[in-house]
Amino acid sequence: MIGAVLVVYKPDLPLVERLLTRLYGQTEEVVIVDNSPTPHDFSKIITHYHYIHLSSNSGIASAHNAGLIYLLEAGCEYAILLDQDSLIPSDMVFNLSSLLKASNKMKQNVVAIGPRIRCSFSDKKVNPKVQKEVFEYDELVGVTQIIASGMMIDLSALDEIGLKDESLFIDGVDHEWCWRARSMGFDIAKAKNIEMIHRLGDSRSKFVGITYKVGAPIRLYYQFRNILLLSRRAYVPNYWKVRCLFFMPIRFFLNSVMQKNRRKRFGFMLKGIYDGLIGRKGPYDKHWK
Repeated sequence: MIGAVLVVYKPDLPLVERLLTRLYGQTEEVVIVDNSPTPHDFSKIITHYHYIHLSSNSGIASAHNAGLIYLLEAGCEYAILLDQDSLIPSDMVFNLSSLLKASNKMKQNVVAIGPRIRCSFSDKKVNPKVQKEVFEYDELVGVTQIIASGMMIDLSALDEIGLKDESLFIDGVDHEWCWRARSMGFDIAKAKNIEMIHRLGDSRSKFVGITYKVGAPIRLYYQFRNILLLSRRAYVPNYWKVRCLFFMPIRFFLNSVMQKNRRKRFGFMLKGIYDGLIGRKGPYDKHWK
């Protein structure tokens, strides 16, 4: 049995409807985890679903974990994680689960598999410039990490790997789980021929001909803090540590000089760096009022 976990925050209902229309009939269970302050009713979009309202917004990791625990208790073998910024093919769940089941029969240790991503901003496939493919087998390519949306997980492995790291709150949560799984001998893979459209970031900006992602100011706090937190962990890939730490001053400059809300962004980045250096974890509101 396969279940889906859809995490929303102050949901854009047309986007949610578009996704759930594509998801309809692909899974036996659908869990909608809502991190919004006020609850939402999705019964006009979907009739059979389980709703979890986390009004305090305890983060994406906490929302994923709540959904995954529900699916485990419901008897699901696999779970697919989604967010409202994704548009999935009408056969994606079946195709991903088929590949995951086939890999297990072939005694491959693949614990999570995701589609190739096409960015909705550029309408281009997202091809990592630094991340190298670990292995290639028929329709699968082994990678070091995949994003959360579109990630299908073999739930039987959670006993050994564990759930998502709630102390990170949001940024880096999906990658950290993949790296942790790989450090325990599991494999993470992408499907060569399955594609999903996904929005990465809120908008795009250019500087000296280079296009970069722009997100909400508060996200800068988590991005800068979590880079410093994750860089201390031995199982996190060195290429990621070097790249993120190298580009941190550049990102600091771009967000404090080249964007709107410069003062606000500057403050969030400084707080993120401070908390990352002293090892503070969890939600921003826990440490800053």
